[in-house]
Amino acid sequence: MKQARNQRGYSQNDVATILHITRQSVSKWERGLVYPDLDNLVRLSEIYQVSLDELVIKGREKTVESEKNQNVSPKTKTSKGSHFFENTNKGIFLLILVIVSSILPPLGIIIPIYVMWQNTKYNSFYKSIYLISVVVVMVSLINSYVVVSDNWLKPSQTTVYRIK
Repeated sequence: MKQARNQRGYSQNDVATILHITRQSVSKWERGLVYPDLDNLVRLSEIYQVSLDELVIKGREKTVESEKNQNVSPKTKTSKGSHFFENTNKGIFLLILVIVSSILPPLGIIIPIYVMWQNTKYNSFYKSIYLISVVVVMVSLINSYVVVSDNWLKPSQTTVYRIK
């Protein structure tokens, strides 16, 4: 599978994005730790433009050869794969950026829009980032209106009373 992927010029992340799976899954398939289901095999053959026979049979032969060379049986291999998305850190960073941007009203309008543009479904907190971004934009719009209104639009309506 790796050879077919490289011949087409795709990275593991490209294939994972096309198939809507994690990059780690593609890596496990290529290392022979697990095998893709039938739907993904068909899609892989379309992406790589090779037949299913070439993808499955030649891939299995190469896996068996590499296991013989390494003197490791497939049963003794362990998977160190993670159950998290590849972009976990990016999702957390975007979430923190949105929350911090709410402190300054003008930045709280611009930064969440940028964060929503950068957010992908492969980030952790994918839906939460959108929800929090919308809330921060709304609150920042209200805060910006209050600041502009009090300082420039209607400054004479603010009365300061002296307490004795």
